[in-house]
Amino acid sequence: MRSIRTISLVTSAIVTGLMAGLFAAFSYAVMPGLKRSGDAAFIEVMQNINAAILNPLFMTLFMGGLAVGFAAVVTNWRTGDPAVRYWTLAAFACYVVMFAITAGANVPLNDQLAAAGDPATIADPAAMRAKFEGPWVSWNIARALVNTAALGCFAAALLRAGRAAR
Repeated sequence: MRSIRTISLVTSAIVTGLMAGLFAAFSYAVMPGLKRSGDAAFIEVMQNINAAILNPLFMTLFMGGLAVGFAAVVTNWRTGDPAVRYWTLAAFACYVVMFAITAGANVPLNDQLAAAGDPATIADPAAMRAKFEGPWVSWNIARALVNTAALGCFAAALLRAGRAAR
Protein backbone atom coordinates (compact mmCIF):
# COMPACT_ATOMS: atom_id res chain seq x y z
CA MET A 1 0.00 0.00 0.00
CA ARG A 2 2.89 2.36 0.71
CA SER A 3 3.98 2.20 -2.96
CA ILE A 4 0.47 3.16 -4.12
CA ARG A 5 0.52 6.11 -1.71
CA THR A 6 3.90 7.20 -2.98
CA ILE A 7 2.97 6.76 -6.64
CA SER A 8 -0.20 8.83 -6.14
CA LEU A 9 1.78 11.63 -4.48
CA VAL A 10 4.54 11.62 -7.09
CA THR A 11 2.06 11.57 -9.98
CA SER A 12 0.04 14.38 -8.40
CA ALA A 13 3.16 16.47 -7.89
CA ILE A 14 4.30 15.96 -11.48
CA VAL A 15 0.93 16.83 -13.01
CA THR A 16 0.48 19.80 -10.69
CA GLY A 17 3.99 21.00 -11.47
CA LEU A 18 3.39 20.80 -15.20
CA MET A 19 0.17 22.80 -14.90
CA ALA A 20 1.75 25.35 -12.55
CA GLY A 21 4.64 25.74 -14.98
CA LEU A 22 2.29 26.34 -17.89
CA PHE A 23 0.36 29.05 -16.08
CA ALA A 24 3.53 30.62 -14.70
CA ALA A 25 5.11 30.70 -18.17
CA PHE A 26 2.11 32.63 -19.43
CA SER A 27 2.58 35.08 -16.55
CA TYR A 28 6.28 35.80 -17.00
CA ALA A 29 6.87 35.18 -20.71
CA VAL A 30 3.88 34.73 -23.01
CA MET A 31 1.66 37.59 -21.88
CA PRO A 32 4.51 40.10 -21.46
CA GLY A 33 5.62 39.17 -24.99
CA LEU A 34 2.12 39.59 -26.37
CA LYS A 35 1.77 42.91 -24.55
CA ARG A 36 4.22 44.28 -27.13
CA SER A 37 1.90 43.28 -29.99
CA GLY A 38 -0.73 45.35 -31.71
CA ASP A 39 -4.35 44.83 -30.73
CA ALA A 40 -5.40 42.69 -33.70
CA ALA A 41 -2.23 40.58 -33.47
CA PHE A 42 -2.77 40.09 -29.72
CA ILE A 43 -6.35 38.93 -30.31
CA GLU A 44 -5.38 36.61 -33.15
CA VAL A 45 -2.55 34.97 -31.20
CA MET A 46 -4.65 34.49 -28.07
CA GLN A 47 -7.48 33.02 -30.15
CA ASN A 48 -4.97 30.63 -31.75
CA ILE A 49 -3.42 29.66 -28.40
CA ASN A 50 -6.84 29.10 -26.84
CA ALA A 51 -7.85 26.84 -29.72
CA ALA A 52 -4.53 24.96 -29.82
CA ILE A 53 -4.37 24.29 -26.09
CA LEU A 54 -7.58 22.27 -26.17
CA ASN A 55 -5.70 19.12 -27.11
CA PRO A 56 -5.62 15.63 -25.58
CA LEU A 57 -2.36 16.16 -23.67
CA PHE A 58 -3.50 19.39 -22.03
CA MET A 59 -6.92 17.97 -21.20
CA THR A 60 -5.38 14.78 -19.78
CA LEU A 61 -3.10 16.80 -17.50
CA PHE A 62 -5.68 19.42 -16.55
CA MET A 63 -8.52 16.99 -15.82
CA GLY A 64 -6.17 14.23 -14.71
CA GLY A 65 -4.82 16.50 -11.99
CA LEU A 66 -8.20 16.31 -10.31
CA ALA A 67 -8.25 12.52 -10.57
CA VAL A 68 -4.71 11.86 -9.36
CA GLY A 69 -5.03 14.52 -6.66
CA PHE A 70 -8.18 12.88 -5.38
CA ALA A 71 -6.47 9.49 -5.54
CA ALA A 72 -3.60 10.92 -3.48
CA VAL A 73 -6.05 12.15 -0.85
CA VAL A 74 -7.84 8.79 -0.69
CA THR A 75 -4.71 6.62 -0.63
CA ASN A 76 -2.98 8.81 1.96
CA TRP A 77 -5.98 9.38 4.22
CA ARG A 78 -4.98 6.76 6.79
CA THR A 79 -1.24 7.14 6.92
CA GLY A 80 0.76 6.86 10.11
CA ASP A 81 1.63 10.57 9.89
CA PRO A 82 -1.44 12.84 9.86
CA ALA A 83 0.67 15.65 8.36
CA VAL A 84 0.83 13.65 5.10
CA ARG A 85 -2.96 13.63 5.00
CA TYR A 86 -3.22 17.36 5.73
CA TRP A 87 -0.59 18.36 3.17
CA THR A 88 -2.25 16.14 0.56
CA LEU A 89 -5.68 17.56 1.32
CA ALA A 90 -4.32 21.12 1.15
CA ALA A 91 -2.66 20.37 -2.19
CA PHE A 92 -5.85 18.93 -3.64
CA ALA A 93 -7.87 21.90 -2.35
CA CYS A 94 -5.44 24.30 -4.06
CA TYR A 95 -5.71 22.33 -7.30
CA VAL A 96 -9.51 22.52 -7.10
CA VAL A 97 -9.28 26.30 -6.61
CA MET A 98 -7.05 26.54 -9.69
CA PHE A 99 -9.55 24.45 -11.63
CA ALA A 100 -12.40 26.72 -10.48
CA ILE A 101 -10.50 29.87 -11.48
CA THR A 102 -9.82 28.40 -14.91
CA ALA A 103 -13.40 27.25 -15.45
CA GLY A 104 -15.01 30.32 -13.91
CA ALA A 105 -12.77 33.11 -15.20
CA ASN A 106 -10.18 32.24 -17.84
CA VAL A 107 -12.35 29.95 -19.98
CA PRO A 108 -15.29 32.40 -20.17
CA LEU A 109 -12.85 35.16 -21.18
CA ASN A 110 -11.37 32.85 -23.81
CA ASP A 111 -14.87 32.09 -25.09
CA GLN A 112 -15.69 35.80 -25.34
CA LEU A 113 -12.51 36.39 -27.31
CA ALA A 114 -13.30 33.50 -29.65
CA ALA A 115 -16.84 34.80 -30.17
CA ALA A 116 -15.44 38.16 -31.31
CA GLY A 117 -14.45 36.46 -34.57
CA ASP A 118 -11.72 37.42 -37.00
CA PRO A 119 -9.58 40.20 -35.49
CA ALA A 120 -9.48 41.93 -38.88
CA THR A 121 -13.26 42.41 -38.75
CA ILE A 122 -13.57 43.55 -35.11
CA ALA A 123 -14.75 47.16 -35.11
CA ASP A 124 -12.68 48.16 -32.08
CA PRO A 125 -9.88 45.64 -31.39
CA ALA A 126 -8.39 47.91 -28.71
CA ALA A 127 -11.63 47.79 -26.71
CA MET A 128 -11.88 44.03 -27.15
CA ARG A 129 -8.31 43.58 -26.00
CA ALA A 130 -8.82 45.87 -23.00
CA LYS A 131 -11.89 43.89 -21.97
CA PHE A 132 -9.91 40.63 -22.14
CA GLU A 133 -6.25 41.21 -21.33
CA GLY A 134 -6.30 42.73 -17.84
CA PRO A 135 -8.78 40.31 -16.29
CA TRP A 136 -7.28 37.28 -18.04
CA VAL A 137 -3.75 38.14 -16.90
CA SER A 138 -4.90 38.74 -13.31
CA TRP A 139 -6.80 35.46 -13.13
CA ASN A 140 -3.91 33.62 -14.75
CA ILE A 141 -1.52 34.94 -12.09
CA ALA A 142 -3.97 33.82 -9.40
CA ARG A 143 -4.21 30.30 -10.80
CA ALA A 144 -0.44 30.11 -11.27
CA LEU A 145 0.08 31.06 -7.62
CA VAL A 146 -2.53 28.71 -6.20
CA ASN A 147 -1.31 25.84 -8.39
CA THR A 148 2.27 26.51 -7.30
CA ALA A 149 0.99 26.32 -3.72
CA ALA A 150 -0.59 22.95 -4.60
CA LEU A 151 2.79 21.76 -5.87
CA GLY A 152 4.46 22.90 -2.66
CA CYS A 153 1.88 21.05 -0.58
CA PHE A 154 2.32 17.85 -2.59
CA ALA A 155 6.10 18.19 -2.14
CA ALA A 156 5.64 18.63 1.62
CA ALA A 157 3.41 15.53 1.70
CA LEU A 158 6.05 13.56 -0.17
CA LEU A 159 8.78 14.70 2.22
CA ARG A 160 6.68 13.76 5.26
CA ALA A 161 5.75 10.43 3.72
CA GLY A 162 9.42 9.73 3.05
CA ARG A 163 10.31 10.48 6.67
CA ALA A 164 7.51 8.25 7.91
CA ALA A 165 8.75 5.39 5.72
CA ARG A 166 12.19 5.36 7.36
